[in-house]
Amino acid sequence: MEHYDRAYVETPMGTAEIIGDNFGIVSISVIDDKIKASVIIPESLLDCTEQLREYFEGDRTAFTLKLNPKGTDFQKKVWSALLTIPFGTTTTYLKQTLALGNEKAIRAVAAANGKNPIWIIIPCHRVIGTNGSLTGYAGGLWRKKWLLEHENPSGQTSLF
Repeated sequence: MEHYDRAYVETPMGTAEIIGDNFGIVSISVIDDKIKASVIIPESLLDCTEQLREYFEGDRTAFTLKLNPKGTDFQKKVWSALLTIPFGTTTTYLKQTLALGNEKAIRAVAAANGKNPIWIIIPCHRVIGTNGSLTGYAGGLWRKKWLLEHENPSGQTSLF
Protein backbone atom coordinates (compact mmCIF):
# COMPACT_ATOMS: atom_id res chain seq x y z
CA MET A 1 0.00 0.00 0.00
CA GLU A 2 1.30 3.42 -0.95
CA HIS A 3 1.89 6.07 1.67
CA TYR A 4 0.59 9.54 1.00
CA ASP A 5 0.82 12.78 2.91
CA ARG A 6 -2.48 14.17 4.17
CA ALA A 7 -3.65 17.59 5.30
CA TYR A 8 -6.96 19.11 6.35
CA VAL A 9 -7.75 22.74 5.58
CA GLU A 10 -10.81 24.85 6.25
CA THR A 11 -12.69 26.21 3.24
CA PRO A 12 -15.92 28.23 2.99
CA MET A 13 -17.68 24.94 2.16
CA GLY A 14 -16.27 22.68 4.84
CA THR A 15 -13.03 20.91 5.58
CA ALA A 16 -10.99 19.82 2.57
CA GLU A 17 -8.90 16.68 2.84
CA ILE A 18 -5.81 16.87 0.60
CA ILE A 19 -3.86 13.70 -0.16
CA GLY A 20 -0.68 13.49 -2.20
CA ASP A 21 3.07 13.24 -2.25
CA ASN A 22 6.03 14.55 -4.23
CA PHE A 23 4.57 12.93 -7.38
CA GLY A 24 1.46 15.10 -7.16
CA ILE A 25 -1.96 15.57 -5.64
CA VAL A 26 -3.90 12.29 -5.60
CA SER A 27 -7.13 13.56 -4.10
CA ILE A 28 -8.91 16.58 -2.69
CA SER A 29 -12.32 16.08 -1.20
CA VAL A 30 -14.61 18.09 1.00
CA ILE A 31 -15.79 16.23 4.05
CA ASP A 32 -18.81 16.93 6.17
CA ASP A 33 -17.31 15.49 9.35
CA LYS A 34 -15.84 17.95 11.83
CA ILE A 35 -12.09 17.48 11.55
CA LYS A 36 -9.60 20.01 12.86
CA ALA A 37 -7.48 21.78 10.28
CA SER A 38 -3.92 20.51 10.14
CA VAL A 39 -1.50 22.54 12.22
CA ILE A 40 1.48 21.26 10.25
CA ILE A 41 1.13 20.88 6.47
CA PRO A 42 3.44 18.31 4.84
CA GLU A 43 5.87 19.97 2.45
CA SER A 44 4.47 18.03 -0.52
CA LEU A 45 1.04 19.65 0.06
CA LEU A 46 2.10 23.23 0.85
CA ASP A 47 1.64 24.55 -2.72
CA CYS A 48 -1.81 22.98 -2.91
CA THR A 49 -3.01 24.43 0.38
CA GLU A 50 -1.68 27.87 -0.59
CA GLN A 51 -3.27 27.80 -4.05
CA LEU A 52 -6.63 26.68 -2.61
CA ARG A 53 -6.47 29.55 -0.09
CA GLU A 54 -5.78 32.01 -2.92
CA TYR A 55 -8.66 30.52 -4.97
CA PHE A 56 -11.13 30.97 -2.12
CA GLU A 57 -9.88 34.49 -1.45
CA GLY A 58 -10.53 35.36 -5.11
CA ASP A 59 -6.85 35.80 -5.97
CA ARG A 60 -6.38 32.69 -8.14
CA THR A 61 -8.17 31.60 -11.32
CA ALA A 62 -5.80 28.81 -12.43
CA PHE A 63 -3.87 26.15 -10.56
CA THR A 64 -0.27 25.17 -11.20
CA LEU A 65 -0.01 21.90 -9.34
CA LYS A 66 1.34 18.48 -10.18
CA LEU A 67 -1.68 16.15 -10.28
CA ASN A 68 -1.58 12.38 -9.87
CA PRO A 69 -5.20 11.16 -9.79
CA LYS A 70 -5.83 7.43 -9.66
CA GLY A 71 -8.32 6.07 -12.19
CA THR A 72 -8.80 4.23 -15.46
CA ASP A 73 -7.31 5.55 -18.69
CA PHE A 74 -10.81 6.66 -19.76
CA GLN A 75 -11.41 8.51 -16.47
CA LYS A 76 -8.03 10.25 -16.75
CA LYS A 77 -8.91 11.33 -20.32
CA VAL A 78 -12.21 12.81 -19.07
CA TRP A 79 -10.50 14.54 -16.13
CA SER A 80 -7.84 15.94 -18.45
CA ALA A 81 -10.59 17.43 -20.64
CA LEU A 82 -12.14 19.06 -17.55
CA LEU A 83 -8.89 20.97 -17.03
CA THR A 84 -9.52 22.83 -20.31
CA ILE A 85 -12.77 24.45 -19.12
CA PRO A 86 -11.87 28.09 -18.44
CA PHE A 87 -12.40 29.65 -15.02
CA GLY A 88 -15.75 31.44 -14.79
CA THR A 89 -17.42 29.43 -17.58
CA THR A 90 -19.40 26.24 -17.88
CA THR A 91 -19.92 23.55 -20.45
CA THR A 92 -22.45 20.74 -20.73
CA TYR A 93 -22.06 17.00 -20.42
CA LEU A 94 -23.03 16.71 -24.08
CA LYS A 95 -20.41 19.23 -25.24
CA GLN A 96 -17.81 17.53 -23.07
CA THR A 97 -18.72 14.17 -24.59
CA LEU A 98 -18.60 15.53 -28.15
CA ALA A 99 -15.17 17.07 -27.47
CA LEU A 100 -13.98 13.62 -26.41
CA GLY A 101 -15.22 12.23 -29.72
CA ASN A 102 -18.09 9.90 -28.83
CA GLU A 103 -21.60 11.27 -28.44
CA LYS A 104 -22.85 7.88 -27.22
CA ALA A 105 -20.48 7.97 -24.24
CA ILE A 106 -22.38 10.69 -22.38
CA ARG A 107 -23.29 8.43 -19.44
CA ALA A 108 -19.71 7.15 -19.16
CA VAL A 109 -18.39 10.72 -19.28
CA ALA A 110 -20.87 11.84 -16.61
CA ALA A 111 -19.88 8.83 -14.47
CA ALA A 112 -16.18 9.68 -14.86
CA ASN A 113 -16.93 13.28 -13.84
CA GLY A 114 -18.63 11.89 -10.74
CA LYS A 115 -15.50 9.91 -9.86
CA ASN A 116 -13.22 12.95 -10.15
CA PRO A 117 -10.91 12.62 -7.13
CA ILE A 118 -9.48 16.16 -7.16
CA TRP A 119 -12.17 18.63 -6.03
CA ILE A 120 -12.00 22.16 -7.51
CA ILE A 121 -8.58 21.73 -9.19
CA ILE A 122 -10.12 19.37 -11.77
CA PRO A 123 -13.23 21.50 -12.26
CA CYS A 124 -16.10 19.04 -12.74
CA HIS A 125 -18.31 21.68 -11.06
CA ARG A 126 -18.15 23.59 -14.37
CA VAL A 127 -20.15 20.90 -16.19
CA ILE A 128 -23.92 21.40 -16.19
CA GLY A 129 -26.95 19.83 -17.86
CA THR A 130 -27.81 20.78 -21.45
CA ASN A 131 -30.86 22.66 -20.13
CA GLY A 132 -28.65 24.69 -17.76
CA SER A 133 -29.53 22.68 -14.67
CA LEU A 134 -26.94 22.00 -11.99
CA THR A 135 -27.17 18.25 -12.36
CA GLY A 136 -25.22 15.91 -10.13
CA TYR A 137 -22.30 16.86 -7.95
CA ALA A 138 -20.63 14.54 -5.47
CA GLY A 139 -20.05 17.41 -3.02
CA GLY A 140 -23.71 18.43 -3.08
CA LEU A 141 -25.48 20.78 -5.48
CA TRP A 142 -25.26 23.69 -3.02
CA ARG A 143 -21.44 23.45 -3.26
CA LYS A 144 -21.57 23.34 -7.07
CA LYS A 145 -23.76 26.46 -7.08
CA TRP A 146 -21.42 28.18 -4.60
CA LEU A 147 -18.34 27.40 -6.73
CA LEU A 148 -19.95 28.63 -9.95
CA GLU A 149 -21.07 31.86 -8.27
CA HIS A 150 -17.61 32.29 -6.71
CA GLU A 151 -15.97 31.94 -10.11
CA ASN A 152 -18.44 34.19 -11.90
CA PRO A 153 -20.26 36.53 -9.53
CA SER A 154 -21.93 38.33 -12.44
CA GLY A 155 -24.16 35.31 -12.97
CA GLN A 156 -23.12 34.72 -16.60
CA THR A 157 -21.76 31.18 -16.30
CA SER A 158 -22.48 29.78 -19.72
CA LEU A 159 -20.42 29.19 -22.84
CA PHE A 160 -23.55 29.05 -25.02
